[in-house]
Amino acid sequence: MSAHLSSTTSEKPTVAFAMGDPAGISPELAAKLLAADEFRAGANLVVLGDLRVLEQGAKVAGVAVDVEIVSSESAIPDVFDRPVFVDLKNLSPDQVVPAIATLEGGIYATENFRRALLMAQSGRADAVFFTPFNKKAMRLAYEGYDDEIRFVRDVLKTSTAASEFNVLGKLWNARVTSHIPLSQVASAISEQSILRSLTLADQCMRAAGFNPPRIAVAGLNPHAGDGGNFGSEEIDVIEPAVRQALARGFAVEGPFPSDTVFLRAKNGDFDAVLTMYHDQGQIAMKLMGFDRGVTLIGGFPFPICTPAHGTAYEIAGRGIANLGASREALSLAIRMGAEVRARRSGVEEPRLSVACS
Repeated sequence: MSAHLSSTTSEKPTVAFAMGDPAGISPELAAKLLAADEFRAGANLVVLGDLRVLEQGAKVAGVAVDVEIVSSESAIPDVFDRPVFVDLKNLSPDQVVPAIATLEGGIYATENFRRALLMAQSGRADAVFFTPFNKKAMRLAYEGYDDEIRFVRDVLKTSTAASEFNVLGKLWNARVTSHIPLSQVASAISEQSILRSLTLADQCMRAAGFNPPRIAVAGLNPHAGDGGNFGSEEIDVIEPAVRQALARGFAVEGPFPSDTVFLRAKNGDFDAVLTMYHDQGQIAMKLMGFDRGVTLIGGFPFPICTPAHGTAYEIAGRGIANLGASREALSLAIRMGAEVRARRSGVEEPRLSVACS
């Protein structure tokens, strides 16, 4: 995936760029991205946060950031040739304690993200990108915060089906269950939940250019249950769901042992692997490309992208954060945002988006 981008329409897509947790590497990553010229040709970037936090991140990163500063979303110009920074003045740097999750940091990140989502919902942005959040800080700031999907649903006031996808180049990972305790996974897996996840993955991947996406389904138990010796979920639940998916026309196979299915996918046999729980896929994907992995939230009318890694408190303030995953995530948001913009304007052409229904 090239970071040198060009819009597929006569107008650049607009990406609402939310600054994430201020106590980790997010300010540094934001500054490095905004200092890079490679994104300007392909997108209008609108950054939401506090200018003082960005300046601190630029100092840590050792870069100079050239942005147009405005005081609110209503002041964003219609045309601009450099990133626009909406200075919300919502966090003083002296409130930031490096490597510590705080209420103040959580309020800052949730407010930036909320505004970015509302920009996209209103049609003023075509995609959303954010630098990493810290879930502890987010929970301090937003009662009941489980994950980004819950927050997006609350902000957009929707209950639409949505899921996180991990993307590494052309390989996707989808999940049946996500942020729940491991002890609850088996009881949360049903034919219906597997079919729902397969349907969303198929829709999102078709919208992203896979026609049809070839999806492998992982088993739950060691060796995919070994014929019932190590558990019966594969026989009782997963296999029937796969048969139903085949009957509906999906290009799906499985269940396969989870310790080998990613090897086949990596070698090109499949475009995606549907796993039964969070770490079953996350471990494999991060081992294959931790510095390039992207988390994509699919199911909403616009793409939401972020690097797959976290806030890296252990290296905060050292200026050594790897930009690779953030570059890939922003690149993906721009590419998909261009197709969302084309669809909104009625331009008929091949699309690359996650605006799934």
